[in-house]
Amino acid sequence: MTSARAARRAAALGFGALWWWAVLRLALEPGAGVIEGAVAVGGWGLSVLPVHCVPRRRAAGALDAGRWRRALRRGAGGASASSRSRL
Repeated sequence: MTSARAARRAAALGFGALWWWAVLRLALEPGAGVIEGAVAVGGWGLSVLPVHCVPRRRAAGALDAGRWRRALRRGAGGASASSRSRL
């Protein structure tokens, strides 16, 4: 394992432990305060970020850029112009 990969795992483990500490302290300690709340909410907010997104060109099964424009210009399934105007 490379040192950069090990450092990323250690950081993830450390931040995860910090987040769990904050959440458990909020749940179990009546005197928990703003710091624990900020850590818990911040960690939850980071978990909903789309960090696993890739640019469309690199995504598996990605469609080329003008696909929808070309399909709309040609018409859906050979429908006539009059039937498209009713939609």
